[in-house]
Amino acid sequence: MLEQIVKPLLLWYDRHARVLPWREEISPYRVWVSEIMLQQTRVEAVKPFFERFLRVLPDVRALSECPEDDLLKLWEGLGYYNRVRNMQKAARVIVEEYDGTFPADYEKLLALPGIGHYTAGAIGSIAFGLPVPAVDGNVLRVLSRVKASYEDIQKQSVRSSMEQEIKKIIPKERAGDFTQALIEIGAIVCVPNGKAKCEACPLAFCCLAKAKGIVEELPKKKEKKARRVEERTVLVLREGERVAIKKRPAKGLLAGLYELPNLTGYLGEEEVLKHVRELGFSPLRILPLAGAKHIFSHVEWRMTGYVVSLEETKDMDREGLFFIDAKETEKKYPIPAAFAAYARYMDIVLGQEKYEERQ
Repeated sequence: MLEQIVKPLLLWYDRHARVLPWREEISPYRVWVSEIMLQQTRVEAVKPFFERFLRVLPDVRALSECPEDDLLKLWEGLGYYNRVRNMQKAARVIVEEYDGTFPADYEKLLALPGIGHYTAGAIGSIAFGLPVPAVDGNVLRVLSRVKASYEDIQKQSVRSSMEQEIKKIIPKERAGDFTQALIEIGAIVCVPNGKAKCEACPLAFCCLAKAKGIVEELPKKKEKKARRVEERTVLVLREGERVAIKKRPAKGLLAGLYELPNLTGYLGEEEVLKHVRELGFSPLRILPLAGAKHIFSHVEWRMTGYVVSLEETKDMDREGLFFIDAKETEKKYPIPAAFAAYARYMDIVLGQEKYEERQ
């Protein structure tokens, strides 16, 4: 039954495809960067990051040679930092094994670090015109509704089955456009949040979920486990124009990034002052800050914070902390968006907020 979606979907895409930076010039590198950035991130949020990333790292070789702190700084605000670390690993493989040129082969793409079936399919079909499927959440939602399928789309067996179905119908002469059309219609018509725009859908004529009145019931997903909640107290330690940061461990959550010092649990003013003195500093003033929340995939941080002004002493750097000019932090040290609410008290902004302030 899916054969009948091909022509109307391509006609719709020709008329309604959004103008996006990564579509202006198609190359394996541009497709790859955009697809990795778009994982877990909205299109509008990705645009400024994509343009900046390509300006600084215009090709695979530049990415392979970029120092880690600089790379993470470019990614600051996008989150899920292992994505860009894996990109660099893959870039180095492409440079070493393929002389800096992406292999035009699905299996070889799939073997690269950080590239799964979807990303290999996207690069293969969009950049090289290979008739290979690229099935993401948008595609799974569209097909589940067209087929009126109650199968759990989080099951690998269901995803694999849909990949095989698409493989049978993907038009060889327009493989890349078909891939993008399926993703596009899921993003702007058969939408993930809110009411599906069935009146504007070119597939409404054959959509079984619409015919049965069950569009809003699909796709079927197993309920996610509740996130673990962690309470933290964040400290903005200031000595004049300088502020304290520290580097996180090389493994684990936010690995290798820089952070504001923080403590487990909610601490009161006296507890914070005691901790600061135990570090060997002399606090002058303390100002409580508003609470903040940051959600990771499996953990939720609920934070309170304090600005603590310190008396200048010799050798301020200790216990893994080091003091730097706040503006230097904004330019050089990658600080995750989890601390964005408190970075303002360092007189800096992080990640996406930089672009919003310029608009």
